[in-house]
Amino acid sequence: MAGFFHAFFESFDLFLNGLRITLEITVSSIFFALIIGLLFALFKISGISILKGIADIYVWLVRGTPLIVQIFVIYYGLVDIIMVPQFWAGTAALSFHIGAYITEIVRGTIQSIDKGQTEAGRSLGMTKMQTMKRIVLPQAFRRAVPPLGNQFIIALKDSSLVSFIGMQELFGVANTQGSNHYAFLTYYTIVAIYYLFIVLILTLCVNLLEKRLSESE
Repeated sequence: MAGFFHAFFESFDLFLNGLRITLEITVSSIFFALIIGLLFALFKISGISILKGIADIYVWLVRGTPLIVQIFVIYYGLVDIIMVPQFWAGTAALSFHIGAYITEIVRGTIQSIDKGQTEAGRSLGMTKMQTMKRIVLPQAFRRAVPPLGNQFIIALKDSSLVSFIGMQELFGVANTQGSNHYAFLTYYTIVAIYYLFIVLILTLCVNLLEKRLSESE
């Protein structure tokens, strides 16, 4: 036990830097994934065959291949074309992956809104876009918060896979320290504690947001 605490405090700065990188790549990936997810969800419900087909192929590609393969393809594919930093290659791969799942979440929640809401908006003289923006999307957002919260937590844990392209985020630090000190169990336990702590905070934030939204409804 003394060895565990020694390793914990000795590597604190390294894990703190790894935590910063983990949070930065997770937040940036989720930001871009939300844009991708909303765009492709609108493609799916647009009623335009070619747009729906593009969105279906995108979701199928992501669902049908492992995330680690997508990271390698995007990272080494981009490196062959332009010199792209690891951070942005990792962000692009994670955004591409998470965006597909957000596409389905957003599509499902938008389609769950009663059609009468849309008809009411149109009868008030709103355009289709205004009805979507002012009536449908706000209601869909409330319903999407729980599944999106789960997706954000999954995204945080999936970010550990960018360590395989050399990034020293939390899991990368644990791998390096475990290898340097021949104490993999100790450092994997430490990194598990970090992840549990972050997931706990994220879960509390999502629960708080759900509560606020339900009160304002």
